[in-house]
Amino acid sequence: MILGDLGAEVVKVERPGAGDDTRAWGPPFISSESAYFLSVNRNKKSVAVDMKHPRGVEVIQELAGVCDVLVENYLPGKLRQMGLGYEQLSRGNPRLIYCSISGYGQTGPQAQSPGYDSIISAVSGMMHITGPQDGEPVRPGVAMTDMATGLYAHGAVMAALLQRHNTGRGVHIDCNLLSSQVSCLSHIAANYLNAGKEARRWGTAHESIVPYQALR
Repeated sequence: MILGDLGAEVVKVERPGAGDDTRAWGPPFISSESAYFLSVNRNKKSVAVDMKHPRGVEVIQELAGVCDVLVENYLPGKLRQMGLGYEQLSRGNPRLIYCSISGYGQTGPQAQSPGYDSIISAVSGMMHITGPQDGEPVRPGVAMTDMATGLYAHGAVMAALLQRHNTGRGVHIDCNLLSSQVSCLSHIAANYLNAGKEARRWGTAHESIVPYQALR
């Protein structure tokens, strides 16, 4: 969405029939589309492709051959099995920037686990520091983990475009929900790593700055 806002021509690949799951995330709906879907899909064109069909795979290969950037969020290795991995597509387009977004990264013991915002919000520690001081952990009101990952992916794609301008070659970007959310903990993580200080919930207050909270 951000790349589209900046002027990129974005082609969103959806599955035939139902399309993107978020088309049905409602109410509210605007005509037949969910407000949720419309809120994050502006400036995009959509195409329905059956990627389980050989011709569907060919369509993606053709698109990758003429596009600058491919963004995907399949389980690591899934697209490679279909002939659509970075190594395979970069042979036809060495300038292709291939951005993979996953739950836990392309390698490691959790690589094959699907990633969901609420799960990563808990695993990363974000929920542990969110909520009233004497209450239970709270998930933020919007999908902060998903959005932070999208922002990191956007920055990485822009950096890759700059690198490609200098080298003439594309790159494979590994961006994941867990790393993105942990990085957002900033001083919370630094407090523990440097001072052994365990994080806790402060409601709207701040453990290091006073006054710094919601006040009437």
